[in-house]
Amino acid sequence: MVFDYYPGCTLKTKAKELDIYARKAAEKLGFELREFEEWQCCGAVYPMGVDAVAGKTPSVRALKVSQDNGRALVTLCSACHHVLKRVNHKVEEDAALRATLTAYDDELTYDGKTEVLHFLEVLRDKVGFDKLADAVTNPLTGRKIGAYYGCLLLRPGAVMAFDDPENPSIIEDFIKALGATPVKYAMRNECCGGYISLGEPEMSSRMCHKMVDDAKGQGAEELITACPLCAYNVKKQTGDGLPITYFTKILAEALGLDVEGVQPC
Repeated sequence: MVFDYYPGCTLKTKAKELDIYARKAAEKLGFELREFEEWQCCGAVYPMGVDAVAGKTPSVRALKVSQDNGRALVTLCSACHHVLKRVNHKVEEDAALRATLTAYDDELTYDGKTEVLHFLEVLRDKVGFDKLADAVTNPLTGRKIGAYYGCLLLRPGAVMAFDDPENPSIIEDFIKALGATPVKYAMRNECCGGYISLGEPEMSSRMCHKMVDDAKGQGAEELITACPLCAYNVKKQTGDGLPITYFTKILAEALGLDVEGVQPC
């Protein structure tokens, strides 16, 4: 299996380990992430204004490349996935936007048909968690791991179609496939306040502490996430409250891959 791969800016800088572990794991599991030769920043925030056409063009360019290649487009960063998926959906449903994009630049003629997948969806829907479990050589037995979804992967639920936004299970099923014990807790799908951390640091801190305290109260000893902003913000706001790392790191560990020498976020 070959997928087009959109890494996004943060995976080239502060979140290199999210990217590196995923590439190693993909190779071990028998599929290829083929990075675009050229890509632009997605913008990190979905441009909601009806006239915000220019803000959607970087995503449209990436989506069109995958359409032309005849491949699904895979992302790892929660923010990139969120923006690409929502832009794709908007283009597909909005004929006026499609016409505006074409008028803006005829190279942006695109109909919204590219399949956008998160790496976790590839593991669940293309590889299969049962086959992932069979590939594990270093089961994470005895580790109690909480999944921190945050908000971007799950909402808006009808557009993202990633999992049940109120009671998700994909990351818990992933943790189980690696041999660890998934810990469910109520606030695993709540926002960490990452986007307000500079303007409202106290509020963001309260949001992070409530989430971490909830996870600890249910027995979690560590957290995993797919979001670089969540990882950064939770660490910054809670310190040693609970270790938090990327889901791709524990994947690489369970597959028996070398995880040494990669600098943490």
